[in-house]
Parts: sequence; structure tokens; C-alpha cells
Amino acid sequence: MKTLGRYPIILFVLTALLLMAAFPQLSPNSQTDNSNPPDEVVKLIFIHHSTGENWLTDGYGDLGRTLGENNYFISDTNYGWGPDSIGDRTDIPNWTEWFASDNTPTYMSAVFNESGQNSSYTRTLSDPGGENEIVMFKSCFPNSALEGSPNDPPGTYDELSVSGAKYVYNTILGYFAAHPDKLFVVITAPPLSDSTYAENARAFNQWLVDDWLRENNYTLNNVAVFDFYNILTDPNAHHRVKDGQIEHITGTRNTLYYPSGDDHPSVEGSRKATKEFLPMLNVFYHRWKENAPLQPVLEPAPATEAGTQPEPPAAPLPSGTLSLLDDFEGNALAGTSGWESYFQDNTDTQLGCAPESGNAHGGAASLKFEFDVAPNSWATCGFYFDSAQNWSAGQGVSFYLRADRAGLPFDVDLYGGSPGGRSTYILRMETPSGSENDWMLVEIGWADILRTEWEENPGTPFNPAEVTGFSIGLSTPEQERISGRIWVDDLSLLGTAGTGVDTPPETLPMVATSAPEQPGQPEQPRKPLLPCSGAIALPLSLVLGICLWRRKRE
Repeated sequence: MKTLGRYPIILFVLTALLLMAAFPQLSPNSQTDNSNPPDEVVKLIFIHHSTGENWLTDGYGDLGRTLGENNYFISDTNYGWGPDSIGDRTDIPNWTEWFASDNTPTYMSAVFNESGQNSSYTRTLSDPGGENEIVMFKSCFPNSALEGSPNDPPGTYDELSVSGAKYVYNTILGYFAAHPDKLFVVITAPPLSDSTYAENARAFNQWLVDDWLRENNYTLNNVAVFDFYNILTDPNAHHRVKDGQIEHITGTRNTLYYPSGDDHPSVEGSRKATKEFLPMLNVFYHRWKENAPLQPVLEPAPATEAGTQPEPPAAPLPSGTLSLLDDFEGNALAGTSGWESYFQDNTDTQLGCAPESGNAHGGAASLKFEFDVAPNSWATCGFYFDSAQNWSAGQGVSFYLRADRAGLPFDVDLYGGSPGGRSTYILRMETPSGSENDWMLVEIGWADILRTEWEENPGTPFNPAEVTGFSIGLSTPEQERISGRIWVDDLSLLGTAGTGVDTPPETLPMVATSAPEQPGQPEQPRKPLLPCSGAIALPLSLVLGICLWRRKRE
């Protein structure tokens, strides 16, 4: 009887083991990161000053040589480097100049195409060609003297304080979101020996590691943080990969434990950082590569029976949607006065812009944009924020569109800067074939919306960290009047999930477009804009009707 009495226990244990084998994701430690070097040579550039130079140097930090041993072809910047000697300026407040200014395209073109050395380290790998894929950047130890208080929220302008530093990193996140084809690695500034601002430095760097991306709802894997500061504060402080998991352990100090006679980290501290950084960099690289987003597409919505409209409740949004901005069901966007119409004075242009019931992709209403625009004129309908909004958590915007006919030219406009000094960014489009009968899904990445040609610095990319408005508009040629109707529904912020297109993007035909060339800038490689789903068998004229394209201003 005792022997038989063990069977229920044995069966219970066996059942539990089988369940654990069947559902390994239930174990919090079952997922491990890949800390092996890349299989192919990867180009990397490091933006730094003297501490970074010591870290790279053979016989000091050995980072340059060790990067090569891990299949990274390393280049770097230093004092005096680049256009306008931008290499001189690597303090935290300077990062907005690098990544969020009118000169950003010039600076970043130089960064992406740099292949030279500006420090002393051994390079044994041959240059594989192409642009740098990874951009590492670091401020020096004076940037650990952050004023303010540890828990200060993000401010409204860049300065060397806790709130100002948070503002800077929130602002530059928009550029990173617009460039998912690059991996950006933040190296936190090293600590000071002086304890005056040590608590602030600790709090800010902890925010960068734990809260920065989360607070911004940033879902891409192309931004990573390595806590160089933490590693140098205590021999028991680490930011490393251990047993396939990233481990971030703080010690008991907030000041420099590894001095070299001044606040430059010593050989011992620099080599500790190298040992812990390389496996971390490999993890960052593999995470980025394994989750690279697809290119945006223009895709028809699910078909409905002729003459019918989708019934409430709202139709499901595409899988790439991050958040719904407006479904036109009667709720004005917070911080705006709702959708407003504008058109050129002293013309006979007519414009109506208001929600319309009974015609919607989802729910009960959509925005009806009805227009009759005089030649050589313009009209627009949009919303405008009272204060700048941060949309950098998304990759772009999406909406559903219908029209009374295909081929209607219109603009998608985004406004940046500040409410008192808006700048305009435009993508010119036409209503695609099929939109006269059905709802079409339009997905637009930030990189496709460029500064308008009639403002300063035409062709510069949009910064989603400073959104002041959005509109749908028209601009007519000198001899042509344009009239028609366009409906828009389910305006959303675009996330990182797929769009539901089963065909691999490399098999889809592309339409190549390019931004306006900037005076004095080297010609950049022209990349395909959008893959056109299902257009393989169509003649070119219809392919152009389906894909997004830019019209030149007449």
C-alpha cells in the first residue's frame, strides 16, 4: 500500500516536469541573450574626447583592439573633427546639435561615412565598405556635474542639469526613431572624484538605463545604454552579461573609484569597462539585427461588400499601431482646438473639413475633406498643439484613406519646432488606385517627411520629439484647379509591429524617390521609399498610382 501511495506524487512531479518542458517561457531566466561577436565585420564609429581616447588606446583601455577582435571595424572622432569642428563639442547639451538641429544631416552624413582613426589603437580588420552601422557616443567626466536635484523631471531646454540632460536625451530620441537602420549606443559620462553632484549623476544615469526609453514608450531595439559611469564607481559595480542575462549592479559609491592622478579613469578602470562592454555590445547588436523593422507599405484595408460600410464597433487597427491619435468620433485631441481649415485669401477656393457620419473605416465617422482649390493656391485642414509634443516613441504615422477618385494630389504635413515658430515638413502623395472603392491603409515613416523647399534647410528630416501639428493639404499648379473629396480615419502613431504583409519585403518592387538635394552637400545614395504590395504584375503607371511619391512644386 505504501508503494502504491507514492504513485500520485510521482505522477504529479512528472506532470509538472512535462508542463515546464512544454512552456519554457514561464521561466524568467529561460531567455538568454546572444553575446557572441557578429558573424560579419560591422562598421562602428565612436564619438568621444580624452577619456574615450584612453579607453581606445592600446596598452591603456585596449578597447579599439578588442573591438577588432570581436569583428567590429572601429573608427572614431575627436577634437577638431568634422564639419564646423563639431568633434570639439561632446558635452550633453551639444547632443542636440549633433542629432536634432538644422545641421544634423550634414554632421550625421560625416559620421556615417567616417572610416579614419583619430586615436591610437590597432586595426587589423579591413574596411568592409559602406556606412557605419553603429554610432557610439560619450560625454566626458565634467558632465557628471549636473545641477538640480536627483528626481527633477525633464526640462524644456538643454543645459548641464538633471532636467536639462533629460530634455536632451528625450529630444535626440526622435532622430534615432527615424533611423532604425542604425544602432545608437549611449555611453554614460564617467564619474567625478568630487562628490558635490555625485547623487545627481547617479540618478540621471540610472534614469538613462532604466527609465529613458520606457518613459518615451520607445519600442525599437536600435538604442542602447552602457553604464560606463557605474562601472567606474566601485569594484563591485557592474553592467555586464552574466549567464546569458544583462546584469546591472550598483555599488556603495557615486564617485570615481579608479583615478589616474586626475578624473580620467585609470588603466584598471578602463580595462574593466572593456571587459564588460564587449559582450554587452554584442547583445545590443544581435537584439537590433533580430528585430529590424520592415519598410512601410501602402496596403488596401480588408475588402467589404459593394455599397456597404464597416459596422461599429471600430475595425481593428493594423498590427503596427502604437497608439490611436484621432478616430473622429467626437473627441477633440487634447491640447488642440480640434481640426481647423485654412486657405489662401483673395481666391474663390472653398474648403470643408469636418467629421461625417456613416462613412468610416472603423466606428461611426471619419474626417471628410471636401475642397475646390483655385489655381496657384493652397488649402489645408489640421490640428495644432498649444505646446510641442513628443511622438518619438513611434516610427511614423498611419491612417486609413478613401477618395472620390484616384490620382488626387494631396500633402501630408507635419509641423515641428515650437507653437510660436513652426517649421513645415511635407510628403506629397496621390490618392491611390482602389481608394475610390475601398479604404486604403497609409503608413508613413518619419524619414519620409522632409522640410519643405520654401523654408530654410529644405530636405532635412522631421524630428518627432517636437511635434506642433499635423494637417492634410493641397497646393495647386498655376493653370490647374483641383476639386474633390478625401476621407481620413483612424489616424495613429505607428509602432514597430508588422503590417500584416506576408510577402517578404525584398521580393516587392520599389519606387525610388529622393529628398531635395541640399546645396554644398555630397550626393547620398538613393534608397527605395516604399514597397508596393501586389504590384508585380501591374504596368508602371498603375504601380505609381499605388505607391507614395513626391511631386515637385510647380
